[in-house]
Amino acid sequence: MRTPSAVMNPAITMATAQRILTQVRHDHRTLALMILLPSLLLILLRFVFNSEEMFSRAAPALLAVFPFAIMFIVTSITTLRERTTGTLERLMTMPMAKLDLLFGYAIAFGMVAVLQVSVAATISLTWLGLEIGGSVWTLLVIAVLDALLGMALGLFASAFATTEFQAVQFMPAFVMPQVLLCGLFAPRESMHVVLEWASNVMPLSYAVDALNHVTVSSDIDGTLIRNLIIVGGCGLAALVLGAATLRRRTP
Repeated sequence: MRTPSAVMNPAITMATAQRILTQVRHDHRTLALMILLPSLLLILLRFVFNSEEMFSRAAPALLAVFPFAIMFIVTSITTLRERTTGTLERLMTMPMAKLDLLFGYAIAFGMVAVLQVSVAATISLTWLGLEIGGSVWTLLVIAVLDALLGMALGLFASAFATTEFQAVQFMPAFVMPQVLLCGLFAPRESMHVVLEWASNVMPLSYAVDALNHVTVSSDIDGTLIRNLIIVGGCGLAALVLGAATLRRRTP
């Protein structure tokens, strides 16, 4: 039996990404969930507020939260399904590095994330009346990075689940604390010191801070760049940890 290679191969990585994209394209319900659900939730939020001003204050942060949560749950379930059906075991008998597999997933779902965020941002900025003080491109970059972070954490979390139901159960553990403490509902500096400390180690907090900055300012300062590096670095770290904990099959 062949053993997995320790060195990444770009051709194998891209072939993996192409395979995942083909599967997603033929799974119409999953594709609709990933691309349309954030937009539908933002439309619902706009009519809940019934005010463009209030929507413009809340929507930028939710452009981070909604894709983050949706990409987490979709990627964790998809990866687990590949393991439980034996697809992952067959792939890992080939001379393929674990990072080939995970970065292939990252590229495929990253392309979906770009489309997902682009649709949500376009609808928000046109039809829903979202107004921001900064660059639209900066807004898109931050939101895509956050969707990729959710995807990376979903791949990492899938290593600890044995059923799809367990993968869904990980969402409260990985996602909800970040949503509650990211500054969406209350300023982080006004929280209890323990909660503020916890918020400071959660990557979603920095994504929300970056999007809130773009809402009111067009300046690209050191704090914004630091926040982007933290979000991107945490996503990369989650992929590397996912490779370290990746198993051939679910016991």
